[in-house]
Amino acid sequence: MKNIVIFGAPGSGKGTQSDMIIDKYGLYHISTGDVLRQEIKDSTELGKIAKSYIDQGQLIPDELMIDILATKYDSLGDDHEGVIFDGFPRTIAQAEALKDMMEKRGHKISAMIELDVPEDELTVRLINRGKQSGRSDDNEETIKKRLDVYSSQTSPLVEWYDKEGIHFKVDGVGELERIFADICEILEDV
Repeated sequence: MKNIVIFGAPGSGKGTQSDMIIDKYGLYHISTGDVLRQEIKDSTELGKIAKSYIDQGQLIPDELMIDILATKYDSLGDDHEGVIFDGFPRTIAQAEALKDMMEKRGHKISAMIELDVPEDELTVRLINRGKQSGRSDDNEETIKKRLDVYSSQTSPLVEWYDKEGIHFKVDGVGELERIFADICEILEDV
C-alpha cells in the first residue's frame, strides 16, 4: 500500500501529476476540498459541523478535518492500493495528526512528494490557468497572497517530512512526462 502526500504551491502541478499517478498505480485521490464539499452537500453530521465553521468565516479545526479524512479513508475499505492526500496536511500539527490517524489503522505515509516550482513560473501558470478556466482566484494579486501563505504556513512541512525520512523533492518544471517519470522512480522504491 502506497499512501502519498502530494505537496507543492498552487500551480505546481499537483492535480495533473495526481491524475497520472492514479492512472498508473490505482491509488485513490483524497482532496480535502472535494471531501469537505461532499460532506457538506450530503449533510452528514461532520459536514454540518464543518459548514457551521465555514459560514462563520472560520477555519475548520484540525481535529474535525482529521475526522472527515478518517471517515473517507475508512470508506475505501482494506483492499486498496493506497491514496494520494492532496491539500492536507498544511501544518505540522496536521501532519502529526495524519500520521497518528494512519498508525491507528496500521498504515503509514510512504512518501511526501514535493513538486518544486519557482514562484515566477507559478505566477505565469496560475495566470494562464485563470484565463483558460475563468477561476476568479487566479489573478495576480490573489496569486501573490496565496503564494505568501503557502510559503509561510506550509513550507515548514518540508523540514518535518525530511526528519521523518519520507520527503522527496521533484523538479516541477519541464515536460510532464519527465516530471512523472521522476515521481514513478520514487514510488517504485517506497
